[in-house]
Amino acid sequence: MTSTSTLSRRGTGGIGPVAISAVVVAGICVLPLLVILATATESGLGVAAQQVFRPRVGELLGNTVSLVLVTTTACVVVGVGAAWLVERTELPAARWWRLALVAPLAVPAFVNAYAWVSLRPSLTGLGGAALITTLSYTPFVFLPVAALLRGLDSRWEDSARSLGLGAWGTFAKIVLPQVRPALLGGALLVALHLLAEFGVLAMLRFPTFTTAILDQYEAAFDTTAGSVLATVLMVLTALVLTGERFARGRVSLARIGSGVRVQPQRVPLGRWAGPAIVGLTTWVLLSLGVPMYAVGHWLGAGGTPILSPALLGALSSTVGLALTAGVLTTVAAFPVALLLHRRRTLLTESIERITYFASSLPGVVVALALVTVAIRWIGPLYQTPFLLVIAYAILFIPRAMVSIRAALAQAPGGLLEAARSLGDSPWRATRRVLLPLIAPGLLSGFAMVFLATCVELTATLLLAPTGTTTLATGFWAASDSLDYGVAAPYALMMILVSAPLTWLLLSNSTKDTR
Repeated sequence: MTSTSTLSRRGTGGIGPVAISAVVVAGICVLPLLVILATATESGLGVAAQQVFRPRVGELLGNTVSLVLVTTTACVVVGVGAAWLVERTELPAARWWRLALVAPLAVPAFVNAYAWVSLRPSLTGLGGAALITTLSYTPFVFLPVAALLRGLDSRWEDSARSLGLGAWGTFAKIVLPQVRPALLGGALLVALHLLAEFGVLAMLRFPTFTTAILDQYEAAFDTTAGSVLATVLMVLTALVLTGERFARGRVSLARIGSGVRVQPQRVPLGRWAGPAIVGLTTWVLLSLGVPMYAVGHWLGAGGTPILSPALLGALSSTVGLALTAGVLTTVAAFPVALLLHRRRTLLTESIERITYFASSLPGVVVALALVTVAIRWIGPLYQTPFLLVIAYAILFIPRAMVSIRAALAQAPGGLLEAARSLGDSPWRATRRVLLPLIAPGLLSGFAMVFLATCVELTATLLLAPTGTTTLATGFWAASDSLDYGVAAPYALMMILVSAPLTWLLLSNSTKDTR
């Protein structure tokens, strides 16, 4: 039987156009990095150094690092603990708790901040920022850890218990080292989201690099000073990515030998069942109940029609941009994913790292770079939807690539080779055979990009053409003016749009991985 790897070794023709397309995509993705570095140093390295070594930058650095450390630690502790309770103990209604703990992903973090601030205006500073971001981002740790706990073979745990280790000792010495890759992956997502976060921190008046960059641009239209701050933020992003890579190490979760996976034995909670349920209930009420209550409260008190013309216009703009970004990003991701599937070389690995690093940059950094490009070199692009869609593509291309690569890995290479042997050209064989086979992956990637675009804020604030309002920017304009009643319908619509993504993530994470 011809394996998928045969497709990689022999090729299917057309590797030249695929490679060229992938390099072009990587070039567009690396553009923000190059532009930011060039703009930051255009007045000389001495001037850039003076701008970096200022007390204000030190304050921003301290705030940013403190928030990342506090929130990431809190998310890891709560996420891992909740995952263990749901997946490895005799917790009643485990399926319901799994859904309830993932559901906060349907509430954008800045909507969560709006809910808390509108009900408790005194909530500010590091404490408030850490509370709200922890409530919003803990599912990023809970999801992968819970999925891995479900899929682990419990034979090592059984052996540890037979040697006298208790439930807690087995978890600490056997289970925790095995879930380290999922734990670190979730922590990485949390840290990158925190480096990019704007809405929550602006509402809570807690300045970080992201808020300072946007303030610098909006107040003085100073792309040079903003680029210096963006460079420091990019260095922080690179350090986070490098740290996660080294901390991950090499952990093998594979079983050697025949046999089926042994299902883990659930641990009785005993007298801890009550405190566990109370703790999880409190967490769900804080992370999901408060924003839903606040949105409902302001919908009733604001007197604003839920389906006002302004909201419908914002919804139309959002859907139009999201559709365009979804199609463009999926098309751009396809040659990169196909090239990575066919061969692993220095070129393909470099392309992969470039796209992932570019997407890990905060939206404000990507937007600032594209603003600089448009103003200085391609004036007609400035204030156009196309420039905004390019920013979305750079930010979200890995979301499409992951789905497409998974679909390519499952596509039988022999069918494509059979089409080639029957006289089909590379493009015709791809169009007639490969694309139908990976259509579910393409649609999944499109959906991920579509939903991410619908709630993107910072890049949209900088790049949206004058007169264009999306759900996120419409919500932000109202909430920034403390008009909570007007903001509530936008918040509700974003929650409704985000709900399918939450369900998709939960469905994918609960698939059997045997």
